[in-house]
Amino acid sequence: MSLENWQEQLRRGGLDLAILLTVAPAPRYGLEIIRQLEESTDLVLTEGTVYPILARLTRDGVLKAEWVEGEASHPRKYYRLTDRGRRRLEAMLVHWAAFAEKIGRLIETARKEKR
Repeated sequence: MSLENWQEQLRRGGLDLAILLTVAPAPRYGLEIIRQLEESTDLVLTEGTVYPILARLTRDGVLKAEWVEGEASHPRKYYRLTDRGRRRLEAMLVHWAAFAEKIGRLIETARKEKR
């Protein structure tokens, strides 16, 4: 696997978590989610990447989608976490922290052995 492929897999693996974290503070519409992710993380995402994830998370009951009219020239679909989504996010954060800690230990070990 090339470095580029590995980076893409790593990015894709974290997108669910990144999207849930973006929606956690308040409901957001699709393009707002994309902009927030780009501004906060430098992840360049397309609608073709984000909207299928939003649809899947909505089908899974993790997000609730609601059309809102009157705010813009056209209705916008806002996404918010459900109770199930909040529980999923909390579980994902615990797993992410544990995984990052394990990888961090491996990195430190490899650096020490390299010296």
